[in-house]
Amino acid sequence: MEKFVSTLNDIVWNPGLVVLLLVAGLYFSVRTRMVQVRRFGLMLRSLFGKKKVDGNGISSFEAFCIALSGRVGTGNIVGVATAIAFGGPGAVFWMWVVAFFGASTAFVESTLAQMYKFPHQTGYRGGPFSFIEKGLGKRWLGVLFAAITILSCGFFLVTVQSNGASMALQNAFPVPPLAAGIGLAVLMGIVVIGGVHRIAKVASIVTPFMAFGYILLSLVVVAFHIQDVPAVFASIFTNAFGINPVAGGIIGSTIAMGVKRGIFSNEAGQGTGAIVSAAADVEHPAQQGLAQAFSVYVDTLLVCTATALMILTSGTYNILDGAGNMLVANAPELGNNYAGFTQSAVDSVFAGFGSQFVSVAMVFFVFSTIMAYYFYAESSIMYLFHGRNARRERLCIRLLQVGLLAAVVFGAVREADLVWKLGDIGVGLMAWGTVVTILILCPKAIKALKDFDGR
Repeated sequence: MEKFVSTLNDIVWNPGLVVLLLVAGLYFSVRTRMVQVRRFGLMLRSLFGKKKVDGNGISSFEAFCIALSGRVGTGNIVGVATAIAFGGPGAVFWMWVVAFFGASTAFVESTLAQMYKFPHQTGYRGGPFSFIEKGLGKRWLGVLFAAITILSCGFFLVTVQSNGASMALQNAFPVPPLAAGIGLAVLMGIVVIGGVHRIAKVASIVTPFMAFGYILLSLVVVAFHIQDVPAVFASIFTNAFGINPVAGGIIGSTIAMGVKRGIFSNEAGQGTGAIVSAAADVEHPAQQGLAQAFSVYVDTLLVCTATALMILTSGTYNILDGAGNMLVANAPELGNNYAGFTQSAVDSVFAGFGSQFVSVAMVFFVFSTIMAYYFYAESSIMYLFHGRNARRERLCIRLLQVGLLAAVVFGAVREADLVWKLGDIGVGLMAWGTVVTILILCPKAIKALKDFDGR
C-alpha cells in the first residue's frame, strides 16, 4: 500500500502542479491589480460586514473562522517542520511566496463561490463543484470534484490531522495513540452532529483564541534567541535560491516542499476556502473574497512563520534527503519526529513545558481543522443530492459522520509518512480541479471586483 500511495502522490504532485499554482497566483495578482495589497484595509473591514436581510447563512466572520480553522492545523506545526526537514530553511521563503500570490487566488475562488452558491435548508452552500457545473456547464465534472472532496476532506486529510495530534500527545504525555484517536473522535462527534451553526459558533470562539495564543508564545521563544534572527532570515533567503545552501543539491526539494506545504497549510487554490465562502451571507461576492484572502495571510505569514522562526532560531531541526538520510543533523535525537522540532524549540526556552504546550495547541488546531473538513465534505454531499433525494442525502451525511470519526482513529495509529502522502494526494487532486476552473472563470470574478471597487 505504501508503494502505491507514494507512486500516486508523485503523479498528482508532478512539477506541473507546482508551476500551475505559482503561475495562477501571479496571473490573478496581475488581473486583480494586486487586490491583496491595495485592498488590505478593506480585507479587515470585510470580516465584520453585515448579513443581508434574508439571513439565510452564516456571517462573514464565522465563515472566516471556519476557513481559518481549516487552514490552521497540523500544516502550521508539523507541515512547517516537514518543509524544513526536506527543503531546508529556504522552503520557508517559498511558503511566503505561495501565501502572497495565493491570497489573490483565494479572492477569486471565494468570489466565484459566492456568485454560484445555492440555497439549502441549512443555509447557503456551494464551492468549486457549483461553479464547475453552473459556470462551465459540466455537471459530471462538478460531481467528480464533489466526490474527490468527500474522499479528501472526509478521510485522507482527517488522517493527517489526527496523526499529528496523537504524535504530539505521545511526545508530551503518556497517551497511547489509540486512546488519543478515540478521545478526539468523541469530541468531534459532539460538534459535527450539531450541524453548520454549531460548527460556526465553535470555530468563531476557538480559532481566534488558539491562533493568538500560539503566536504570542512564539514571539517569546524567538525573543530569547533574538541574536540568531538575522542569520536565520539570511539562511531563509539564500537557501531559497540555492546560494550557500545548508544542504547542497536539494534546491528542487526546497521549492517543491515550500509550495506543497504552503498550499497544504493555507489551502489557496485547493477549493476548500471557496466551499465555506459560499455559506456566508454577505452583501457582495467580492466582500467574501477579500475576507478569505486575509485568512491566507493569517495562516501562513503569521502562524506558519511563527513555527518556522521558533524551529530555526532554536536549531531544533534536521534536514533529510528523499530516502530519509540526514544531510544536516542539528537534533539527531529527533530523527524525523516533525512535531518534536517545534516542541524542542519551545523547550529551549521553557524547559519541560514545550512538549505539553505544543501538544495542547496541536489538539486545538487539529480539532478545529477536522471540524472544517467535515463541513467541506458535508457541503459536497448536499451538492450531489440538491433538489434530488433528501432522504439519501441524510443517509450519506450520517455515513460521512461515521466514516470521518473512524478516519480520526485510523490516522492516530498509523505512521506519519503514509498519512502525509494520502493528504498530499487529496490536496493535489482538489488543487488541479479548482485552479484550472477558476482560471477559466476568472473574468467573472474580475467583473465582480470592478463593481465592488466602483462602490
